[in-house]
Amino acid sequence: MSLSNELIQRVANEENDYVIDCRRAIHKMAEISGTEEKTSAFIIEEIKKAGLPFEMVSKTGLIATLDTGKAGPGIALRADIDALPLHEEDNNQKGPRTCVSDNPGTCHACGHDAHAAMLLGAIKALTANKDKLSGTIYFCFEEGEENGGGAVQMLEAMGRRHIDTCWAIHVYAGLDSGRICVDPGPRMAGAAGAAVTVIGKGGHGSRPDMTSNPVFCAAAILTNLSTAFVNQITAGQTVTCGMASIQGGTTGNIIPDKAEINGSFRFFDVEQGAKAVEILKSVATHTAAMNKCTVEFDPRTRVLVTPVINDTYYGELARKALTEVLPKGAVVSCEPWYASESFSRVTAKYRAVFAHLGINNAEYGSGAPHHNGFFDVDENVLKLGVMSTLKYVSAVEDLTEWPAK
Repeated sequence: MSLSNELIQRVANEENDYVIDCRRAIHKMAEISGTEEKTSAFIIEEIKKAGLPFEMVSKTGLIATLDTGKAGPGIALRADIDALPLHEEDNNQKGPRTCVSDNPGTCHACGHDAHAAMLLGAIKALTANKDKLSGTIYFCFEEGEENGGGAVQMLEAMGRRHIDTCWAIHVYAGLDSGRICVDPGPRMAGAAGAAVTVIGKGGHGSRPDMTSNPVFCAAAILTNLSTAFVNQITAGQTVTCGMASIQGGTTGNIIPDKAEINGSFRFFDVEQGAKAVEILKSVATHTAAMNKCTVEFDPRTRVLVTPVINDTYYGELARKALTEVLPKGAVVSCEPWYASESFSRVTAKYRAVFAHLGINNAEYGSGAPHHNGFFDVDENVLKLGVMSTLKYVSAVEDLTEWPAK
């Protein structure tokens, strides 16, 4: 027994106002990574209303459990709950937004408020239809996704449970509203840090010959790095070289002792990501020697996050299942997203599906990029996200066996 398409559509419609209200409430109380006390308390209150037991797995992250009492799969549904340290504009790209953060300098400019709200809607719908379900469903609310602060604890807690497959949704401004992508394979990029301190010898700007100028050295490192990338990254592989900051000195007539380079690499092949880090280290070390400088590498100069890779079996299952319940044309393919996500830890361990839910609505004004003060969520798509979650649960429960990773 599982949820029929008609039931999924009906309950998603019935819970739509609830999901929107949850999204707005969480949006207004926006809290940055590791400080999501009010957000976590709000979620806990909703879980208590549903009558589900829960476990705190980190400071603000938690897992609620719906045990049907019947044999079946273990399914983990995950949402993140943190906001960003960013000023939110009163308007989106078109005009006034539906709600604005109550906390100046902090806002949900990535959509985690929508993720948490859709999962709360799924809790309410699945709990009300427990008699039609089997197995155990785990509702995972992860703290600190933006800085990775809660991912390890969440994964450890998941490891103490029997889980066959995992599902998560990320709203995506790069996809039109009313569209969802569950393609198997790479969906979000891995990331490596690039943080280099160039150490030279400072002095008066009038006598550069008496110094070892780390500013020139840092500039040369970046120039040489771009050449090395062209010639050393494996042909056919993509690794983006996002050097975002070079800083050295504070005035025009004093050569500093140090300069700093900061950036990141993004990739879909971990081996190539690690190779990019080694290229940076080699280029920086040898260029520094040419300029009578030395370099130090911050511990972040390594592969920090692996790519999000959707499971082939469950990705195909999701794509087929969603076409049965969503409007015609809603299920689409889209290019992988070069941002990174802590859900990569889940896809590395479990057979999982990470869906991209489009929110780009020019008429409403929700097309701004993520991590931008004008970013906004088209609330009309939240119902589609809830329907997709319920249908994934139903499709997994309809299987007769659940293959392991």
